[in-house]
Amino acid sequence: MKTTRNEKNLPAPHIRKARLSDIPAIHRLLQDYSQKGELLPRPLSKLYDHIRDFFVAEEERTGRILGCCALQFCWEDLAEIRSLAVHSESTRQGIGSRLARVAIEEANAYNVKKIFTLTYRPGFFARFGFVQIDRSELPYKIWADCMMCVKFPDCDEIAMLHQVKETPRTLP
Repeated sequence: MKTTRNEKNLPAPHIRKARLSDIPAIHRLLQDYSQKGELLPRPLSKLYDHIRDFFVAEEERTGRILGCCALQFCWEDLAEIRSLAVHSESTRQGIGSRLARVAIEEANAYNVKKIFTLTYRPGFFARFGFVQIDRSELPYKIWADCMMCVKFPDCDEIAMLHQVKETPRTLP
């Protein structure tokens, strides 16, 4: 039986904004998921371009990156949660949920009205208020990354949308 982080009395990982030095670990993590066909691959150059979009879950004692998630802004009222990944040995410990919540909170801080995601795990995102929508409801601009996908134009990911209902917060 697999023991969890809590059963091992390990502290919960620290969630923080990603740093340039995190990119190799983020890239390896995303590559693992892309090889399984669960995420789009991300070239290193794109990760450097979008490092400010990423949060990481870091094991404080070792500095090891256990998970990552990006919030990419599309328009003034629309953002995407993407590249949400957790190391396989660290799943089912709440790390993915914490990363998703932080991304949603950041979108809220920027007064984003809608957050979407393309996923193979709709049940996970449904817990945060995301509902399934038809991909055609999303703006054409978001499909730029899809053109590079090996599955284009036969995408099998599920589009989900979250309407932000919380009171907007201000950034620190």
